[in-house]
Amino acid sequence: MQIAFLIYEGLTSLDIIGPYEVLARMPETDVRFVAVEAGELRVDTGAFGITVDHSLDDVPQPEVFVIPGGLQGTFAAARDERILAWVRGAHAHSRFSTSVCTGSLILGAAGLLQGLMATTHWAAKAMLEQHGATYSEQRVVRAGKIVTAAGVSSGIDMALYLAGELAGAETAKAIQLAIEYDPQPPYDAGSPAKAGEAAVQRALKELTRAL
Repeated sequence: MQIAFLIYEGLTSLDIIGPYEVLARMPETDVRFVAVEAGELRVDTGAFGITVDHSLDDVPQPEVFVIPGGLQGTFAAARDERILAWVRGAHAHSRFSTSVCTGSLILGAAGLLQGLMATTHWAAKAMLEQHGATYSEQRVVRAGKIVTAAGVSSGIDMALYLAGELAGAETAKAIQLAIEYDPQPPYDAGSPAKAGEAAVQRALKELTRAL
């Protein structure tokens, strides 16, 4: 099974690394990191780069593809017709077309979310709905073969869901155990409803500063 992870300049690293750590552990998988052109692309913090071995043209019809999110880099990718054309073409043949966080805005820009229920980072709700989708607060939302995950860490949840669908529940459970994914955060502040208004405003300030 060929799984493609879309890489572009300015993506959020956990959006791609989280799902990769899950899906790459499934049996008989051919994992490809793909970009407009092969080479190194930097993550949104600029702290490190991801080396990509394959161009979009090298992997036109993956069975599964994952689109990560970010901020400025994602907005630029959502305007890049080379990326959008690849997403449309890959979706035409895929078994699952997926996104994490604001990666859903790239699916939306490709015209794939019109009239569908989808999710994204909570701060990008309005942008998602501009693409004709109905926003859901759920961490993972499936609409046909399109599966969207909410912000950043929810990509791991989505990938475990996909592993269950593709390789069976027991395989997915084994992968979850192998990566010891057993979230027990010190604070119950993982959504706007739980975090409180002060934390929401501070988070928005930090996100705006990164733009």
